[in-house]
Amino acid sequence: MEAKPQLIKGGKQTDARGTVCFVNEFDMSEVKRFYCIKHPDTSVIRAWRGHQIEQRWFYIAKGTFEIKLVEIDDWKNPDRNLEQLIFVLKAEDNSVLHIPRGYATSLQALNENSELMVFADFGLDHAKNDDYLFPPDYFRA
Repeated sequence: MEAKPQLIKGGKQTDARGTVCFVNEFDMSEVKRFYCIKHPDTSVIRAWRGHQIEQRWFYIAKGTFEIKLVEIDDWKNPDRNLEQLIFVLKAEDNSVLHIPRGYATSLQALNENSELMVFADFGLDHAKNDDYLFPPDYFRA
């Protein structure tokens, strides 16, 4: 059985010095690189990008994102009616969404100037060989 997406919950601790946000259950030992996606506009949808081999972890640094996932059944000609898993992640939730290999994602900021941190388990040299892009309207809701 293939791995399924998993929400790794974090928390925060506040005292007179400020607040510490954390996701202690996020094991970063597989992470090779990370990058940040900034969305100034809530009308922009980044869809659909998939990875057959790489896995990703998403952390919302600022704002809120709606993240849709589909598990790809055929990388050359996927079913347009695949089930979509929908997550709404907020920065204040301090959670990490683990996206196993085999999924395509759609991202949309629900607040202006939202920021999403993406962690990947392969280096950039490998990424160009495992990048599948489908048209934004390919998968039906």
